[in-house]
Amino acid sequence: MTQLPPIPLSKLPNFDPRKVPVSAVDTHLPPVAPSQLLAAALQQRFQSPPTWQPEVRAEPLFTERAPLHAAVLIPIIQHSLEQGGPTVLLTQRTARMSTHAGQIAFPGGKADEGDADASATALREAWEEVGLAPAYIQVIGQLPVYVTGTAFIVTPVVALVQPGFTLVHQPTEVADAFEVPLAFLMDPANHRRHAFDWEGGHREWFSMPYMDAQGERFIWGATAGMLRNFYRFLSA
Repeated sequence: MTQLPPIPLSKLPNFDPRKVPVSAVDTHLPPVAPSQLLAAALQQRFQSPPTWQPEVRAEPLFTERAPLHAAVLIPIIQHSLEQGGPTVLLTQRTARMSTHAGQIAFPGGKADEGDADASATALREAWEEVGLAPAYIQVIGQLPVYVTGTAFIVTPVVALVQPGFTLVHQPTEVADAFEVPLAFLMDPANHRRHAFDWEGGHREWFSMPYMDAQGERFIWGATAGMLRNFYRFLSA
């Protein structure tokens, strides 16, 4: 396959998160067991949640605009173990987006007045961004809200997705869509810690770079933070 051209991952001048040194990797933490990543186990976890705390709740704000409510869909595609097991569908945002341009993201966006709840927002955005039809999606729960540095109050909506769908990208918003094994994302040996000081303050974040046929998919920032919270939820 032809590799995607590199897209800037931040609008901050002279800042590339891929070049910020890794301060630590959490190899001391156990991965979530493969049996706990299957549909029945995920449904049971949300039906009877453990006592736990999200590790990442909010990023330092670097905007003065009023907060906006948003939702994202964490779409877990139910591939069989023979096919490699469940995966998470992610998107790469286009370079022209006003916020989080070029970054790896879940399908999602800000809430509209007509949305009944966060799940409705997430499902609508998934349909508008990548053409993922609600008929393939079963919402099983939500994770705690995550506040981004751009002042979005994001509700992550977790859903099981049956294979067989056809994606249609919204070209002004989505440069690409791809899948990452859920087992890779739920293994802290793949969770890298970073810290960066700049004139606006100090920031720390996770990254979870994943290599596929098109090169490195640099998952970081809010997406990685929500995945880290998902790990904490499943491993509690």
